[in-house]
Amino acid sequence: MMFHQQTSTIFIFFFFTLLLLIHLPQFTTPTPPPPPDYPCKPPHHSHHPFCNPTLPISTRTTSLISLLTLSEKINQLSNNASSIPHLGIPSYQWWSESLHGIATNGPGVNFNGSVKFATDFPQVIVSASSFNRSLWFLIGSAVGVEGRAMYNVGQAGLSFWAPNVNVFRDPRWGRGQETPGEDPMVVSAYAVEFVRGIQGGDGIKNVLNDDHDQDGLLVSQQDLEDTYQPPFRGCVQQGKASCLMCSYNAVNGVPACASEDLLALVRNKWGFEGYITSDCDAVATVYEYQHYAKSPEDAVADVLKAGVDINCGTYMLRHTESAVQQGMVKEDDLDRALFNLFSVQMRLGLFNGDPKKGKFGKLGPKDVCTLEHKKLALEAARQGIVLLKNDNKFLPLDRNSGINLAIIGPMVTTTKLGGGYSGIPCSPKSLYEGLKEYAKIISYAFGCRDVQCDSEDGFALAIDIAKEADFVVIVAGISTIQETEDLDRVSLLLPGKQMDLVTRVASASKRPVILVLTGGGPLDVSFAETNQLIASILWVGYPGEAGGKALAEIIFGEFNPAGRLPMTWYPESFTNVPMNDMGMRADPSRGYPGRSYRFYTGSRIYGFGHGLSYSDFSYKLLSAPNKLSLSRITEGGLRKRLLNNIEKEVYEVDHVRVDELQNCNSLSFVVHISVMNHGDFDGNHVVMLFSKWPKVIRGSPETQLVGFSRLHTISNKSIETSILVDPCEHLSFADEQGKRILPLGHHILNVGDVEHTVSIEIF
Repeated sequence: MMFHQQTSTIFIFFFFTLLLLIHLPQFTTPTPPPPPDYPCKPPHHSHHPFCNPTLPISTRTTSLISLLTLSEKINQLSNNASSIPHLGIPSYQWWSESLHGIATNGPGVNFNGSVKFATDFPQVIVSASSFNRSLWFLIGSAVGVEGRAMYNVGQAGLSFWAPNVNVFRDPRWGRGQETPGEDPMVVSAYAVEFVRGIQGGDGIKNVLNDDHDQDGLLVSQQDLEDTYQPPFRGCVQQGKASCLMCSYNAVNGVPACASEDLLALVRNKWGFEGYITSDCDAVATVYEYQHYAKSPEDAVADVLKAGVDINCGTYMLRHTESAVQQGMVKEDDLDRALFNLFSVQMRLGLFNGDPKKGKFGKLGPKDVCTLEHKKLALEAARQGIVLLKNDNKFLPLDRNSGINLAIIGPMVTTTKLGGGYSGIPCSPKSLYEGLKEYAKIISYAFGCRDVQCDSEDGFALAIDIAKEADFVVIVAGISTIQETEDLDRVSLLLPGKQMDLVTRVASASKRPVILVLTGGGPLDVSFAETNQLIASILWVGYPGEAGGKALAEIIFGEFNPAGRLPMTWYPESFTNVPMNDMGMRADPSRGYPGRSYRFYTGSRIYGFGHGLSYSDFSYKLLSAPNKLSLSRITEGGLRKRLLNNIEKEVYEVDHVRVDELQNCNSLSFVVHISVMNHGDFDGNHVVMLFSKWPKVIRGSPETQLVGFSRLHTISNKSIETSILVDPCEHLSFADEQGKRILPLGHHILNVGDVEHTVSIEIF
């Protein structure tokens, strides 16, 4: 099995983060700067047993650990692991970033050598809007190739901390832009595809971390099971992640990095094999901020015993020796951590000799910012942009009519369109530059000096050019000034006076205007949705280096939009909900509306899955079962007990526990769907199949996405697709004890306005 020898980390929102060990291809570069140093160099350091690739990794790792002094062991417990000169082992930097392209965050990456740029793909939330598994895989693959190429010239590490697979649970969260949205199944699917792509195959396992700025979070077993944990479980079991990062916050009173329950879950129940790292300075937080531990040594002991292997930061470097001397930490605890760390490095091929002689040793600068990768960045932006409103089919515009176009807004000329965790793009274009290629005449005005828009000084010029233009594009929204890893929003409205700018320009324009929204989080733009002078609204998010061209192609009809929102857009009133309330389910008794499309009971600006096209579509359900019987997958005792209770009318049997069913996946069935494109445009279309429960059972979601499929459709023709349904996974949910239950009775499947009932019965 061949891997892109590299590690990728998965950011996990609230209790740990999956670092997906993305094995990037083992490539070599023949040109300066020289490739990184490596262990097991002949002739002096190649004779050790740990350098023998024919031996089992466990044998090699154990042999290596046996040769280390206590001091040398401790010096490996940081993201910047020290060299071991007498064994010929160079230092190793675990921390590089590649969320949506090779990023400047983290000490492992630099752009000061022969590689000056890297392909900047759309921010994750935009790529997720494509609902395209193949695209996610290809982005991961391209990022893996570029990361490995940069490693080969000494400009990146082999362990990349990406992707972030936290569930986007609050619209104000500054890191929501980094996630694949609010649906656990979609988040898991994205993570699995990205990791497989960046690893170049099924490769080794890796996990990542995500932090959050809350000191203590209370999370029910119910929400853990059916919302927060599924993406991580998918990454470990299907994506084969190799690293997990515990976050800063405490969960139910215990810091994530000190929680044996959480960290043992992934190893003992999910089969995780890899290393666990703390988020950066999260070990220090256990003592210095959360005061969970009584001393620095206690903090080190707590996290090591919980299962942490490495500290992003220096706290373990500074306090582990003292913890050992005081008897709080045993050397066996260190050996266990080092076994996990060196095992991953062995799997990465770091102890197999000269990386230039590996299968992928020839990757280098020529493999970064390739034409293929830049085209992929454009395709990702095309597929992720969402058309939110298009009154009277105002869009697309006719490129051939010699349009005089005005583009207005404080972000129209910026080329920084990647959002957080970006690198240095290959060929960035602003939105203005993209539209300029399609208009006969184009003019622009900022309207506001900056995104905060705290002054009307530029309004007059913006209104003047709007009056002269045939069509007006207004670019509004938010940027990384309002939302970042360490900055959450307090409002969902457009910043400052942006709303006034949009309204006044729309009133001055000859025709209704086109509103383009930037930013990774939801916005309350209800004023624009109801304003007839604003004909069309497009959300571009953070579209990456090719976002300007992608937007122009959509506005002028060269690409038919098909993006769908992967998160709910809430009204401004949602800001009254406490941000640190982790509950997903609504609680009317305290006025709590719930979170995400699955449980939220309030009004919406736009719902999960919303997205328009230049075509209209209809569906026909071609085939699906009407009835499923559980009799053949319930063992005799359970079946007898259920039937006996029904006969005696002891209570109404309305569900069964999934863990009591045998061979549950044998219930799986396929829903065959026909999709008709009634429009004049060919284009992609995302089919989304949802389910509703037979009746209200305490804690059941309002609705739930079962599956999705992105298709290419032809004008005035139909195409067929199929979606696999696993009832024990897709039609179940967690009860209050965190156990998955499968309701009995009539489940309603719906795609668009077409519904189909599947009855699940005991016999």
